[in-house]
Amino acid sequence: MRLLHTSDWHLGRAFHRVNMLGAQAEFIGHLVTTVREREVDAVVVSGDVYDRAVPPLAAVELFDDALHRLADLGVPTVMISGNHDSARRLGVGAGLIGRAGIHLRTEPSACGTPVVLTDAHGEVAFYGLPYLEPALVKDEFGVDKAGHEAVLAAAMDRVRADLAARARGTRSVVLAHAFVTGGEASDSERDITVGGVAAVPAGVFDGVDYTALGHLHGCQTITDRVRYSGSPLAYSFSEADHRKSMWLVDLDAGGAVTAERIVCPASRALARIRGPLEELLADPALARHEDAWVEATLTDAVRPADPMARLTERFPHTLSLVFDPDRAPDDPDVSYARRLAGRSDQQIAEDFVAHVRGAGPDEDEQGVLRDAFDAARADAVVREVAR
Repeated sequence: MRLLHTSDWHLGRAFHRVNMLGAQAEFIGHLVTTVREREVDAVVVSGDVYDRAVPPLAAVELFDDALHRLADLGVPTVMISGNHDSARRLGVGAGLIGRAGIHLRTEPSACGTPVVLTDAHGEVAFYGLPYLEPALVKDEFGVDKAGHEAVLAAAMDRVRADLAARARGTRSVVLAHAFVTGGEASDSERDITVGGVAAVPAGVFDGVDYTALGHLHGCQTITDRVRYSGSPLAYSFSEADHRKSMWLVDLDAGGAVTAERIVCPASRALARIRGPLEELLADPALARHEDAWVEATLTDAVRPADPMARLTERFPHTLSLVFDPDRAPDDPDVSYARRLAGRSDQQIAEDFVAHVRGAGPDEDEQGVLRDAFDAARADAVVREVAR
């Protein structure tokens, strides 16, 4: 069986205030063409179909167009909700849409109930694990501690139990939306840390033939059987070096996996340039970036006059301007943002406690801070979904 694995469409998302809908529509056309020309048997979409719980109408219309075009091909599609989606909204009409071969899996309680497709070698069971917000699903899965590994492990126990009851030789595919250990994150992904831990081990998915992951925006191979497709478009300058693609996966009669990357079209390249303004304007080596979306970081000791206007004369598609003067890390004039770069909310809060009190929080106090951040994040998820 030949699968096309994609995820993280983020329909409705802008890139530094640039409307991406045209580029997203171009990707949908590329997806449909690939399905047809490469004789794909099933499409899997591993979450974050939309960029937010209540997407703009134009994004919903593009999603509707994608569903119609996939259904017209007669190729089954299985998709799950991600942490950016409203599972309840995305799942509206799932039963009816399923009759057209578009199978939406948004309910955590249905993790162990697969979409079963057949080929010349028998059945393939597709298990959809939508994004599982630990604080909201721990009761459903009967886990004591609300953590990503605990709820995913419980969901996978249901998958393996269902698979064990099926005919011998039934092949299996799991769709999941999670941060798996070994994956490399980008700036454009929403933090899903719970209890100080964001990642789960790849071993959670042992026992299935292929795991189609979503959430991280870079195309990555965790193991031969566990892969991220990544997002089809770049959504932050941290993805400037990404080669956006989908996985074309062949699952043979015995469940062995072979995979080929299918590169996605890029409407415009991304570039990050850094240095004093005059050097950026004069350096001939930067000519290749003159038609790219540009993030420029200026290292001048003194902020130059009219930097954006001058940059856009050479780089007309400059979207982001950052000032980062070259200074020693211990220089008192180093910016607050630079001092905080790469630090989690938990670490920033602990530093604040140490600054105010003269000593950092003890182990119990660290736990209180973690619980507070987890509760605030879970509450934000509930509020967004309820809008």
